[in-house]
This record gives sequence, structure tokens and C-alpha cells, in this order.
Amino acid sequence: MKRRASIPGRINIIGEHTDYAGGCSLAFASQHRLVLEAEFVEDGYHGEPTVVALWKEAGGPPAHLEVTSSIPIGKGMSSSAALCLSIVLCVHGAGIDKQAACEEAQRLEHVVLGTPCGLLDQMTMMHSLEDECVLIDFSTKTTTTMSIPFEWTFKLVDSGIHRTLNSKDYRTTSTEETKRSHVESENRRVEEAMNSNSEVLGKLLNETHESLKTIGVSTPEVDALVTSLQSEEGVLGARMMGGGFGGMILVLVESKSVLSEYETMVPSRPGFVEEFF
Repeated sequence: MKRRASIPGRINIIGEHTDYAGGCSLAFASQHRLVLEAEFVEDGYHGEPTVVALWKEAGGPPAHLEVTSSIPIGKGMSSSAALCLSIVLCVHGAGIDKQAACEEAQRLEHVVLGTPCGLLDQMTMMHSLEDECVLIDFSTKTTTTMSIPFEWTFKLVDSGIHRTLNSKDYRTTSTEETKRSHVESENRRVEEAMNSNSEVLGKLLNETHESLKTIGVSTPEVDALVTSLQSEEGVLGARMMGGGFGGMILVLVESKSVLSEYETMVPSRPGFVEEFF
């Protein structure tokens, strides 16, 4: 028997560094995907060591494991969460509850990869729909999908700074008061973004970047690039995306022709698994 899991990358529109604190986020699944092919065998575990370690921790039986991915590594698009979700889906099959899969993938990331992640990545990857984004309430672990307005056009710009998974944790780089202030203001921005036009959303993204700077997850190099992008003609807003300390910058543009050298983000289908005999 073989199972093949396909998991998208994660694009977080707004609501960054709030999942640990019971906040909310508005995100969608990108067109980038990680695919795990698992062929069940009688004995032995065959594959890249980290993949095998995750597979064993998830209770997977002997198997040949092969991963291919177009999700950039260390760029704030959650390649590690995608890998962990692919493991969970291939071990348990299509019958596993989506939220249970998210929480098991989070556990694997904590235990094997040593990353103190929240649930933003996993829930976006499993609960998003094609051409839609998902509002996640981390206080209740519930989701609501909504169509992405036609005028919302996103590009990703690579900062060129590679981020390691567990090198820094924002929860140890700022005061409790600063973190609380960030979460409260970010939750308000998420709520406002739900019904905003592109101009308003652009301003909200800029505000989010300023707030992320206060909790110490950006760098001077990233800040300089964000400022430069914000001043480009046709750019409505820009901010660092993901855990911080490098990776991708999310840019809201007036049209696909703005920053034409960069790929336009296309909301994709959620993670899924197929079975072959």
C-alpha cells in the first residue's frame, strides 16, 4: 500500500504571533506544496533521517519515505509544519479529523524538531479552501472561511535572510506588556481587515510590521527592505511574514503588474492524502 500526502505552504495575511496567545489570524494556503510518498513495507525505515524520526514518533509502520517540496525552507512559509502534517496524514490516512491532524503535527514539531510553534501553520494548511482565506480563532480553535476580495493581490519578496527554526523565540525577546499590547492591537487589525478594501488592508499590514518590531522579531536588514518596498509605486503595504528574523516579506500590490518579477500568490486547496493499493 502507498499513501501520498500533499500539503500547501502558508501565507498569513494578518494576525502574526498571536496563535500562542489565543488571538486570531487571517491566512490562506499558497500554491507551493510539499508531497510525501509513503510506501508501506514489511520491515525497515527508509528515508531522510529527520523524516524517519518524525514518522516513527507518529507511530508509522515500516516504510519507504520520499519527500518533494516547492515550499521554500527557512523563509516563513512553514515547510516544517507541512512536513509534519504530511507525516500525520500518511500515517493515519484520510479518516483522521482535520483538527486532530493539526494538533498531532504540532506535537511532532515540538517533540522532534524542537520548535515551540503555535497552530497557525497547521490550521491554515488544513482548513483553508481554494480561492478563499480562513479566519482562525485560536481561543476556540475554530475557523471560518471567506472569499478573498478580487482586489487583494499579494506578492512575496525574499529578504535573503535564512531563518532557523528554533534559534530565537519572540516569547523570550520582549516584555509581557509589550507582547500583550501586540496581540491586542493585532487582533483589532485582523477584525478590521475582514471588511477592508485593499488600501485599508495595506495600511494595516504596515502597522503590523511596526508592531512586530516592538516584540523584537524583525531585523534592521528586513526593516530596511520593508521600508523600501512600502515606498514602491503600486505597493499598498508590506510586512515581514512568519516567525521573524528573516524569510519572506508579504507585499500587497495594486495589480499583478506591480513587482512583476515576483510571483502572485494564488489561494490553494488544503492538505489531503491519497491511498493506492
